[in-house]
Amino acid sequence: MMRKNFSRLMLLCFLTASLLPIYWMLNMSLKTNEEIIGVMTMWPTHLTFNNYLTIFTDESWYSGYINSIIYVALNMVMSVTLALPAAYAFSRYSFLGDKHVFFWLLTNRMTPPAVFLLPFFQLYSTVGMMDTHLAVALAHLLFNVPLAVWILEGFMSGIPKEIDETAYIDGYSFPKFFVKIFLPLIKSGIGVTAFFCFMFSWVELLLARTLTSVNAKPIAATMTRTVSAAGMDWGVLAAAGTLTIVPGALVIWFVRHYIAKGFAMGRV
Repeated sequence: MMRKNFSRLMLLCFLTASLLPIYWMLNMSLKTNEEIIGVMTMWPTHLTFNNYLTIFTDESWYSGYINSIIYVALNMVMSVTLALPAAYAFSRYSFLGDKHVFFWLLTNRMTPPAVFLLPFFQLYSTVGMMDTHLAVALAHLLFNVPLAVWILEGFMSGIPKEIDETAYIDGYSFPKFFVKIFLPLIKSGIGVTAFFCFMFSWVELLLARTLTSVNAKPIAATMTRTVSAAGMDWGVLAAAGTLTIVPGALVIWFVRHYIAKGFAMGRV
């Protein structure tokens, strides 16, 4: 009994430590700057929604969310689309250097984004792709495709090869088999992969900020606008941070069952 109570106490402490920063940011977003920099309070003394109103009415603010969602969605679709045939090849065929190629893909994910910053900047400046959503989406492929291939390969390897052979005997062409039979079998893996691609692209700042300026500027870069000669606009910054969590939370809600299956299969 004592051990059970201790486990519950540790879980409660963990949840409190995890949720406290989120609660505090939400708390700050509902306060005025004067109250934030004044006496510390556990909840707003003078509740205000002006900080959120600023974000929803100022184009320079809400366009940052739109830009981020556009290039993240593009990257997520392209990453999964490119990773599916590559993962299938790694899971079903053996070829010269397959292990080395697979390891090389993972090393791209391990490399800091700053290493590729200058090549991307010079390349996009030359071809006229700077400050576009496609530029950021393509840059993030370098890191998300290896991750997507690694996750999907684990799910595909768990599908018996006999299913492929049976489908060919029944007269299925490879595209028809892949779309109608194979993809439904790994839909949980696709959901997990899409979630991780979304997460890494959504939180990445260095490439997104450097490769954009106005038309595709992400919300993380827009949040630096709160610094001015008058000081830091803490309330608006906290409101922007709170809204930044919402898309990720929605994605987690929709793919929560797939994530659980991914952990159960041991690949995530």
